[in-house]
Amino acid sequence: MRIAMVIAACLLLPLTAEGAQIFEKVGTLGGQSLKMGVGARANAMGDSYVAIADDASAVYWNPAGIARLSGQSITLNHTAWPADILFDQAGYVFNIKWIPGMIGVNVRALTMSRDIVRTTYLPEGTGDTFDAGEWTYGLTYARALTDKFSAGFNVNYVQTGLDDVKGKSVTFDFGTLYEIGVMGAKIGMAIQNVGSDMTFIDEKVKMPVFFRVGGSAQLFQQGESRLITCAEFTHPPDNSEKLNMGAEYGFHDYLFLRGGYKLNYDTEGLTAGFGVKFPLTVIKSSVARLDYAYQDLKFLSDAHHVSLNVSF
Repeated sequence: MRIAMVIAACLLLPLTAEGAQIFEKVGTLGGQSLKMGVGARANAMGDSYVAIADDASAVYWNPAGIARLSGQSITLNHTAWPADILFDQAGYVFNIKWIPGMIGVNVRALTMSRDIVRTTYLPEGTGDTFDAGEWTYGLTYARALTDKFSAGFNVNYVQTGLDDVKGKSVTFDFGTLYEIGVMGAKIGMAIQNVGSDMTFIDEKVKMPVFFRVGGSAQLFQQGESRLITCAEFTHPPDNSEKLNMGAEYGFHDYLFLRGGYKLNYDTEGLTAGFGVKFPLTVIKSSVARLDYAYQDLKFLSDAHHVSLNVSF
């Protein structure tokens, strides 16, 4: 019996140490809105988008993706999280004739409605209110270096606010995208949020340096129908590694059905959604795509994502 207890202790101790090492990091980093995925299409596909990144939302997922865009593109994204927390993003991608490559600008905002200031002695409220949120302003540049390989980077200015207290930081994102040339397969990689620590109430807070790598492929195309699948591995600095998977079925390039799953998350799992593409002009030189995504957050209820992308 004693030998069995010793063996059990030897087996459990490494697991306990590993679990403690993971969970000791949770809640220790700032800039948490920088980890929130952008765009209902990507959200519906399980946030597995680093190797797709073929619209203006690529400024978040993989800046190298905008190098393959042409003309101008606009993306508007809105997410309603539980507890009346809202996340919004807007981006604009364009090119300048005398500068090779593509340029993008974007802004992200994590906001909440004003709440009542409470103290130990006045738990019902002092009569004052406060708000909290996080804002990010980004500039992107990307260029196709060959017919198959592109690279890009972001510069982000991040500001966190809690009532009248604010923290600021500057971060950088780097991404690459490689088109294999078989079955529309692509490999993407991005490193995000590399930069300065944020000083908040006289304390230095590190930013969530994030690594993601993934692949995508077109499994089949028959007539006007096609199926794209994707998978992505992510390594957050404050939790365990994650695996995201997703797929998109497109019919006549105007109706899209999507689904995905997120593995090794505490409160995230199944994702689903759809999209509709339609022309904005008679000659179809300008098109728009309206997307919706549903995200199951288990005991935290669910989240809803809506996006509008316009290319012209």
